[in-house]
Amino acid sequence: MVNATTLLGVVLLARHGDRLEFFQDPLTYNPTETFLTPLGSVQEQQLGSFLRETYLDAASPTFIAGISADTVDLDQLVVRADAGGGGSVILVSVQGLLQGLFPPTPDNNITLANGTTVVAPLGGYQYIPVESVEPNLDISLNSFTSCPNFDLHISEFYASAPFAAEATIAAPFLQQLQPFLGDRSTNFTNMFNIFDFVNVQQVHNASFLHALPPTFGAQAYAFANFHENGVFTDAAPGGIGNIAIRTVLPSIFTSLTRIANGSDPLKLALNEVSYKPFISLFNVTAASAADPSIAGIVDYASAVALELHAPATSGDEPAVRMRFKNGTTDAAFHDLALFGAPSVPLSQFISTLAPIAVNSTQQWCAACNQRSLRGCAVFNK
Repeated sequence: MVNATTLLGVVLLARHGDRLEFFQDPLTYNPTETFLTPLGSVQEQQLGSFLRETYLDAASPTFIAGISADTVDLDQLVVRADAGGGGSVILVSVQGLLQGLFPPTPDNNITLANGTTVVAPLGGYQYIPVESVEPNLDISLNSFTSCPNFDLHISEFYASAPFAAEATIAAPFLQQLQPFLGDRSTNFTNMFNIFDFVNVQQVHNASFLHALPPTFGAQAYAFANFHENGVFTDAAPGGIGNIAIRTVLPSIFTSLTRIANGSDPLKLALNEVSYKPFISLFNVTAASAADPSIAGIVDYASAVALELHAPATSGDEPAVRMRFKNGTTDAAFHDLALFGAPSVPLSQFISTLAPIAVNSTQQWCAACNQRSLRGCAVFNK
């Protein structure tokens, strides 16, 4: 019998770190290129160090049983990163996280035939392969662009009564904010870009930070949270508004199933993504219904952990538990409800979400009504 506290492994979603200004078309979410900052790299390394303390420290109550904690065992680890919108920000971010998760160690060495021991560069730096998920080859981590039905969903949200009501509430604030925005539109449809500009300037522009009234940053963030939560959720779990997580679910199922299999070496699966899959994940699992404070844009270097815990008795099955850490200023993981419960059996987690999962490019093309882009043309000959 395995102790009930034994952690078999973890599937992680992690957001990238601090970056420069980023514009997304409010109607399609097609993005412009941006760049990770040194602050963003530090945030990711801090997140990696936190995850190391949580899951790779034998003294931690959530130490992953059997994991190679100091020198990485590549058979125990899968790392994927969204290489889509925004340029290389997400792909570069994951390197910083991995530096904190598996820092350099002199144990990363090799002894040659002549007896010489050679330690890897930078004190034993550990080079960990990362799967670059290219959006034109794999829709799984960036499924919300080039998706006509998702664009329609956005337009319908903008035309809804709740959106109009929130826009009316926001209008006086946006009028006050206008002098700080240059020529940027203050239409409420542009709320993400307004918030992003304010947020970036507050971090990187001392004059802007000094001039901006102290409550304006938080106000912009609150309105942007309403905006993005409306865009990246849907009333039904299988709705197109949740597409950002629906295409990630198959890899989550695969990783958790592999971790549950005692003959499979996998212990840790990391997916580096934007903020969008977080919003949709919290919606389809009803986590944000139980805790509305998490409905919106997660901070840079946030992480969600789907932990797989061994059963209390041999007749039971492993259980999935979800935890969330909102950026580097959040000191610890916080438990989230899964379908209203603290944890659920692995089979229930999969059976509940499997009907809404998008398992292939062909299924994505059909769900989005995309007929030509991102590999869809082959299915419409």
